[in-house]
Amino acid sequence: MKLIDEAMRQGRQTDFLVVGLAMAFSVLLVGLATQDSLATSVYLGAIVALAGLAWLIVRNRPQEAEAEFAQPDWSVTVAAIDRPDMAIAVTDRAGRLTCANASFEAWFGTGYAPPRLPLDELSLERLADSSRAAWRDGAASADVAAGPEYPGGARQWRIEVRRSGRGDDFLVWRIAPVSSVDLIGDIVTQLDGKLGKGLARAGIGAALVEPDGMIRAASKGFALRAAGDEAIDLTGEDFVSLLSQEEGERIGWARDNGRGSPLVLYHVPVADPDSPVEPDPNTTPSLMLVMEAGQGIGAAGGGGNSAPHLEALLSQLPLGLAMADRDGHLLFANPAFMRAAGREGQDPPTYPTDLVVREDKRALSESIRRFAQGPAAAGDIAIRLTAQPDDPVSLSLAGVRGLGEPAVLLGLTDTSEETRLKRQVAQATKMQAVGQLAGGVAHDFNNVLTAILGTCDLMLMRHTPGDSDYDDIQQIRANSNRAASLTRQLLAFSRQQTLRPEVLQLPDVVADVSQMLRRLIGEKIELVVSHDRDLGPVRADPTQLEQVIVNLAVNARDAMQSSSAKKGGDGSGVLTLATRKVTTTDVRAMRSEIIPAGEYTALIVEDTGGGIAPEHLGKIFEPFFTTKEQGKGTGLGLSTVYGIVKQSGGFIFAESEVGKGTRFIVYLPVYHVAPGTTPTLSVKEEAPVLSQWAGGGRILLVEDEDPVRMVAERSLTRQGYEVTSARDGEEGLALVEEGGQFDIVVSDVVMPSLDGPAMAREIRRLQPNLPVLFMSGYAEEQLRKEIGLSNAWFMPKPFSVQQLSEKVGEVLARTAK
Repeated sequence: MKLIDEAMRQGRQTDFLVVGLAMAFSVLLVGLATQDSLATSVYLGAIVALAGLAWLIVRNRPQEAEAEFAQPDWSVTVAAIDRPDMAIAVTDRAGRLTCANASFEAWFGTGYAPPRLPLDELSLERLADSSRAAWRDGAASADVAAGPEYPGGARQWRIEVRRSGRGDDFLVWRIAPVSSVDLIGDIVTQLDGKLGKGLARAGIGAALVEPDGMIRAASKGFALRAAGDEAIDLTGEDFVSLLSQEEGERIGWARDNGRGSPLVLYHVPVADPDSPVEPDPNTTPSLMLVMEAGQGIGAAGGGGNSAPHLEALLSQLPLGLAMADRDGHLLFANPAFMRAAGREGQDPPTYPTDLVVREDKRALSESIRRFAQGPAAAGDIAIRLTAQPDDPVSLSLAGVRGLGEPAVLLGLTDTSEETRLKRQVAQATKMQAVGQLAGGVAHDFNNVLTAILGTCDLMLMRHTPGDSDYDDIQQIRANSNRAASLTRQLLAFSRQQTLRPEVLQLPDVVADVSQMLRRLIGEKIELVVSHDRDLGPVRADPTQLEQVIVNLAVNARDAMQSSSAKKGGDGSGVLTLATRKVTTTDVRAMRSEIIPAGEYTALIVEDTGGGIAPEHLGKIFEPFFTTKEQGKGTGLGLSTVYGIVKQSGGFIFAESEVGKGTRFIVYLPVYHVAPGTTPTLSVKEEAPVLSQWAGGGRILLVEDEDPVRMVAERSLTRQGYEVTSARDGEEGLALVEEGGQFDIVVSDVVMPSLDGPAMAREIRRLQPNLPVLFMSGYAEEQLRKEIGLSNAWFMPKPFSVQQLSEKVGEVLARTAK
């Protein structure tokens, strides 16, 4: 304070000096201007008088009280924010840790300051986004992943951040672990507490039973009825051993020896109703409710209205349960029942029939009346809900007695996940059927294209460049090759194309194609590539995998450019390529009926385009289906991708939301090599033939398509071979049985009556070492597995005259002695 006062005093002296000099200078100017000493003296006197008056006013003015601010005492702040269940920290604009409570120091230490905490990369990104949002908007929140090393084994944290301080220069961070609900532990506690007693008064025995049938916990009412003593501990007892099956389906207590009232059992799996994963019956305990069917629920308990107790219990259970009276009025329905009925968050209707379609109302009403008026029994009825009228669901009904008036207990399970899986299976089945059709069409087209290409080659041998017909023949040949590429795409979709699989790492394939992708997608689209560590190898054709990536990237580019153009943008966007490690646990958590459990390496291609409409998402892999403008797409790009992935043993799924982009995920199984072995080399890796066949030979040509057979015969004859033709497998086998001597058999695979492989097996019985060259439009790898013949070769259709001649010569050179 002394330094401040001294500075202020020196400042005032400086001000007075400046004012004095200004006044003297003004008097001098007046004297020079007037040249009159009297006027100058009068001016000087006036100035001095005014200065004196101002000095008196300033001197006598009371000084304003200076605001006093207490120096911050951070120990008081720390005491105020001390909470054992929450970490609280304060950071300044520079991101420095200003203050933190004991929980923050225990969990993270003082070496970290939000948003820079020891968390995974995704969590750090969310924290950084929250920090920026808080500085901008004043507050933000985020959920991030924690870990088992933190208090309570929390797997998730809820983080809230708020801007604060006199100048809004600080951020206050509140970090609380999100504890998971212990549903089983809560039920055990409730069975031992007041709820168990309430159930006993209502005549309901309840027991929590493990999947192996052993009792984990039981209410006192259950123990009293099952063992005769409510204080007995039934933990570890076999639940079934406490019951006995009597006449027919009648179930009673084992200790009653058939003299007690019949029982009704209700089985409820104990699982979190909000969990997206269906409960596993092999690991999920069950809550067993045991009620007397004959004498009423409240008969043994000493009276009282049991309905509130029953409603309180059923409202907390994850199974959809409701109660209706014999007149069909809905007495109550728990949240799980309304969620399963597609009415989540809504009040229960007056009648259960209000939940079903008009055609099922009468059947449901009659079923409720029958179960309410007849003996206590249980059953099921198929209904169609108004929320999903196309998918029937099963509604359980059980007659309940002892509530004053007969009632019916209704059970409904949420089948949304089951419906989704059914649609996946139906889609896969449809794709398989379409693939078989596409493969058959492609095979027939290949025969036609083989004949056209072969005829063109033969005609080009008689015409040289400059002839009037030469250019026309070349045009026919070019169009035929283009048609052949379309058939190859159809074969790829139907998983019948020829692949050359290799054991490889998926990131290597992505790296090889990334440079080409940058040119394809353009400069305005950002390409982001990321890879997981410790990825397992896959076995696939690298060339075909590159085609998968390119097709998906080009589709993503077109989607982003189209979406940006509709918004008046410049066609920019972000294309993300990522590889991820998928463990067996991850696959099981997916609960998919399509992907078997195992280890996979996943390829993710994600864009920021406009997304795919739900009505189109199920059709995108079908051949010739496209959402692009006319003339801008054949509809075979994604079909080819689908076929390559499936033929490689993998799976592909599409996830999309309109306005938020699309993500394609390709799952390829990890290739495991047995210890001490090396991967099998593909046909592509066979050693090359060092010398071509120079001599002629005798060829047995078997082909049921006349145009293909005539073209092949003419082309091979031109090369100096002696060709004997057969129209089908039976005719070819007869030529060999009649003593025909041949150096090689060139045969089609699919033929009427006796096909190529069956003919080859019969010929091998007569001439075991005779080589066979198969011609087909189907996949070589698939044919090799089906044929199972040694010394057999493969020629894919369509082929040119030169390719056929070279392949025959190659086979003869390899098999020559």
